[in-house]
Amino acid sequence: MQLMGLNTEHLGKNCIHYEEVDSTQNRIWKLYEEDAINGTLIIADRQTAGIGTHGRVWHTDEANNIAFSFLIKKECEVSKTEGLTIGIARVIVKIMKEKHNILLNIKEPNDIVYNGKKIGGILTQSKVVKNIVKCLVIGIGINTMQQVFAKEIKDIASSIKNEFNVEIDSKEFIVEFCNEFEKELKNRKIL
Repeated sequence: MQLMGLNTEHLGKNCIHYEEVDSTQNRIWKLYEEDAINGTLIIADRQTAGIGTHGRVWHTDEANNIAFSFLIKKECEVSKTEGLTIGIARVIVKIMKEKHNILLNIKEPNDIVYNGKKIGGILTQSKVVKNIVKCLVIGIGINTMQQVFAKEIKDIASSIKNEFNVEIDSKEFIVEFCNEFEKELKNRKIL
């Protein structure tokens, strides 16, 4: 799949789209083991077993929510990755504000929230050997279109559609994210 409007050198140049997948994070790790190229991106319309932090499930039940993971394969010192998850959150909040006039907040270290309810999350994983990061696998999930939530999370989760009645084009958002976030990776000398 080719993402239109992508202005990156690496991030998203190799893009794989699934209508349904167990987890974009699991898939990208499998591709890493198969020697996927730097910047590989996996997008899913639905995840049946999305991964959140602390082993929790990330629900992506309806199409057009945002669910993607990407692989960064450039060795760097662990110190260069400090604060990376917050940097990702800032990029997400910035895009939502500048492109859609939606004001979201960051609940450190990895949640995007509005009115105390979780709208999105970031999962940053890495393979580290002797203080050197061999690869980063980053997963992002944002509830854009989800309107009904499971009983156990309906009081703590929401979506862009429910809170703002705005529809976000997931592929456009992912392109904007890749374009913006690759700059951050280059500034940190991770890409």
